[in-house]
Amino acid sequence: MEKVLELIKEKKLFTPGNVVGVAVSGGSDSMALLHFLVENKENLDIEIMAIHIDHNTRVNDQRDALFVEDYCKQNRIRFHKFKVEALTLMKQKGQTLEEACREARYSVFDNLRKKGIIDKLAIAHHQNDQAETVLLHILRGSGLVGASGMQYVRDDFYVRPFLDTKKEEILSYVYENQIPYVEDETNVDTKISRNLIRQKIMPELRKVWPNVDENLCNFAKICREDDNTIRSLMNFDAVLFEKDVAKIPLSYFSYPQSFVNRLLLDCFAKLGKTQGIERKHLDIICSFVQTGNNGAKINLPDNISAFKEYEYITLAVKKPKLEVLTEWPFKKGVTQIGDYGTVHVKKVDMNRKSNVVGLLIDADKVPKKAVWRFKRDGDFIEKFGGGIVKLKKYLSDKKIPLRVRECLPMLASGMEILAVANVDISESLKIDENTKNIYAITFNLKNWV
Repeated sequence: MEKVLELIKEKKLFTPGNVVGVAVSGGSDSMALLHFLVENKENLDIEIMAIHIDHNTRVNDQRDALFVEDYCKQNRIRFHKFKVEALTLMKQKGQTLEEACREARYSVFDNLRKKGIIDKLAIAHHQNDQAETVLLHILRGSGLVGASGMQYVRDDFYVRPFLDTKKEEILSYVYENQIPYVEDETNVDTKISRNLIRQKIMPELRKVWPNVDENLCNFAKICREDDNTIRSLMNFDAVLFEKDVAKIPLSYFSYPQSFVNRLLLDCFAKLGKTQGIERKHLDIICSFVQTGNNGAKINLPDNISAFKEYEYITLAVKKPKLEVLTEWPFKKGVTQIGDYGTVHVKKVDMNRKSNVVGLLIDADKVPKKAVWRFKRDGDFIEKFGGGIVKLKKYLSDKKIPLRVRECLPMLASGMEILAVANVDISESLKIDENTKNIYAITFNLKNWV
């Protein structure tokens, strides 16, 4: 296993002083990785923490968790156990069980990183896993990105020290060091795509091509090199990223298809939504650019929607339908708008209004019964500068996307709209030479897209 140490140092998987979490299922691969890193932690100057995820999907889940916990206690290894409800997630999002388990598992890992509990997360994927992944991606219609397989380091957090190591070498290490492990009975279920490749397809391929695993991994490295070269030629600085939203200028879709595909994949990655995204979905988006009308929407895997919005294609994470009240009285201070966020109204010094951020209104012009609410049929607004128009036309002229209009809080008196959150105020609230009291309105858009 000397080449594993060489790989760790060559690829700089760890930095001295790192707290390294090891994803330990209890199987032979993860137990071997845990043992190897514990044995070499002083050499690498790292701390080790075993992390076990109970997906709560199998009869033996609790057995496996107790096995890993007992092993860590006996060997004085720091240990953390987490239980997730993968079956619930699967039903809620319409995912396969495999996808739900993966999402739940990586959510735990990401939270450990955000909380600063671990610096890196080591995963026991090996050469055979890589070969299976590459083949699976190809069979699903992937391009160079998918054919590149798994990376040694992803997001400067997930690391794979065994990625160049054969399964047989790992089993030999387990045997030589008498490392205990448990078997996951679902590994033989060929209804799961990866198990079908592992149990049926790869054994047949090895009979004809004994080096098929190594050859597929070498192919992945070539694809990765070519992909990196293409990416070095790309520059898409005009893509706008907000919370759970990526806005791509329509002009970018005139670039070569290889550039566009990578741009889309990068956007999905930055949104943290890559599961189930295949080449066919990229083609669907590109077709949507040509045929979709403004405001049109298409649904994509992993809880993502794509919208055509004026000069942009917008990728947005779907928001849960939030239960909110119908109206909220206008008042100074903070008003909680259901689960959507907050509206802040404060009085402004007349002599310092030029330095204030937010919508500025003449407080004395606000009707006593004015309320915050969402748009309704028949709403109208007197534009700032004059002219009464229907709210629908007003929002269209302001180029407010359809997906946003439904959940923008508006200050209203009857059917008249006096202000629209983060957009503008009406002429009726305009500050003039007779204004004595000024309010500034700002918005904390917690769940508004």
